[in-house]
Amino acid sequence: MPLTALAAPWGYDGETGPAQWGEISKEYATCQTGINQSPIDIQSATTRKPGPPSLSMQYVDGPTRFRSINHTLRATMSSYTSNSIEVDGKIYYLKYLDFHAPSEHTFNGKTYPLELQLVHKNQHGDITIVAVMFDVGEPNQAIQNLWESSPTMEDNSMPIFSPVDINQLLPDNKTYWRYNGSLTTPPCTEGVSWTVLKTPVALSAQQLDKFHYIVGPANNRSPQPVNERKILDSYSGDTEILY
Repeated sequence: MPLTALAAPWGYDGETGPAQWGEISKEYATCQTGINQSPIDIQSATTRKPGPPSLSMQYVDGPTRFRSINHTLRATMSSYTSNSIEVDGKIYYLKYLDFHAPSEHTFNGKTYPLELQLVHKNQHGDITIVAVMFDVGEPNQAIQNLWESSPTMEDNSMPIFSPVDINQLLPDNKTYWRYNGSLTTPPCTEGVSWTVLKTPVALSAQQLDKFHYIVGPANNRSPQPVNERKILDSYSGDTEILY
């Protein structure tokens, strides 16, 4: 069998940091040439129009394995049919959860200590991602259960010993912004639909410190130019076109 080419190494600082991703490999060229890149800074609205519907989300089963991969901690699912979200009339199934600290998306320039990204795909391979911000406050039980199974070495995985309720990772208030963007890591593929929840969830300072202890000081890409994109706001059933 032919050998599979290994992806070019990338990281978050130095010669393999985000500013150089597009030059490391031709497979990562979109990181530099793309015009709909993620993350972005979401700024205050200027115009309102009839908006998208409330979120239709269903998270029944928790992740079963926790893996250290691509400079983050990733919780993966064993069942791909019990957890889903509906976007523009299409059903997407939850594949995995990634964490970034500090946050990749910013609100009016404000950065949060941690961002959770729930990555979903539909039957055609299209990707939609739900982003949740975390602020320091009370301990989060779902985070605690995840961190108990944290692998300590890159590309190592562990079974998740304590059940994780994904709904504990989400705010009660699910108003959101939506825009079209990309993956925030190489190859920075575009055509990704983003749903960014407005309300942060809490985790404790100790829980945040443990993430940094495992992953490092930072694993976030800086906000990218919005260019001509429209950002939709679900607030009060309206859509706000922000740019």
